[in-house]
Amino acid sequence: MYLVDTNVWLERLLDQDRSGDVGRFLDHFPSNILAVTDFAFHSIAVLLARLGNQKALLDFVQDVFVDGAVVLVRLAPEDTTSIVRTMEKFNLDFDDAYQYVAAEKQDLTIVSFDADFDRTELGRKMPADILAD
Repeated sequence: MYLVDTNVWLERLLDQDRSGDVGRFLDHFPSNILAVTDFAFHSIAVLLARLGNQKALLDFVQDVFVDGAVVLVRLAPEDTTSIVRTMEKFNLDFDDAYQYVAAEKQDLTIVSFDADFDRTELGRKMPADILAD
């Protein structure tokens, strides 16, 4: 399974440069092998609301969770110790460490455009990398 990072979803939602790669990735795999953290979901919601794009937010929720079967991964407050250790070990910010711990706990491959994951044990794959495999 794949943990899809915030920046991947936003690439598609905001129709940025690699939106086509993300679209092909999302079309290639059934949604039930994709996951997103609650942190990423709420970050996407905050950003889209800030941009005044509530329609994109509602469409995202409909496509990903209502019509799709993307798994929503949550960490518990007691996972904060692991998040902080991960921040220190790999020099990650909180949101990247949150994604990392979630992926580690659920044995997920991180799909991200964020190169910060490259210095971790799990690493990351970009959508085009996965499609090329």
